[in-house]
Amino acid sequence: MLTFATAVILLILTPGPGVMTTAGFGAAYGFRPSLRYVLGLFIGTNLVLLAVVSGLAAILMSIPWLRTVLMLVSVSYLLYLAVRIATAGARVAFMEARVPPGITGGVLLQVINPKAYAVNTSLMTGFSYAPDAQVFELASKVLILNAIWIPIHLAWLWAGVSLHRLDLSERTHHRINIAMALALLGVVALAMWSATRPHHP
Repeated sequence: MLTFATAVILLILTPGPGVMTTAGFGAAYGFRPSLRYVLGLFIGTNLVLLAVVSGLAAILMSIPWLRTVLMLVSVSYLLYLAVRIATAGARVAFMEARVPPGITGGVLLQVINPKAYAVNTSLMTGFSYAPDAQVFELASKVLILNAIWIPIHLAWLWAGVSLHRLDLSERTHHRINIAMALALLGVVALAMWSATRPHHP
């Protein structure tokens, strides 16, 4: 369970479309106006989680090779993100805010966000800690995920608001990108470690 919680923290802390736009909206519109967008992301990520759990998770439990393939796809995407972040150059890898935030925009982004599917698939299938009590494991994973998701996204929103006020050097921007990429690589290592652990029937 501790490994799962650690993976959740690292996965959510590292930037994908959701957190990058959260920080971007925070910088452009401020904290309170952007809360509606974060609420939309929250609803959207739970819709993705429901889609994964209600269909894909059941298939993965019964077809080991498919579970392995999807885990590899998820890990590959996370590695791709890490490379993109590390090579982003001298700008922090936030997406530019182009339109005002809103609940609908947040929901739609998560529904089409490949990282959301990769993250939820990895978390639901790659970090088993109660194989003999799958209902308990599923329910606790959902609770842990949401309990960590909310404060971390609010922190990313605040980071966007705060970084907008700072005049950071190019070197500092580059160091921030490297730190985020290393955190994402930590998640990849955790996922691979969990996937290679023996699962008891």
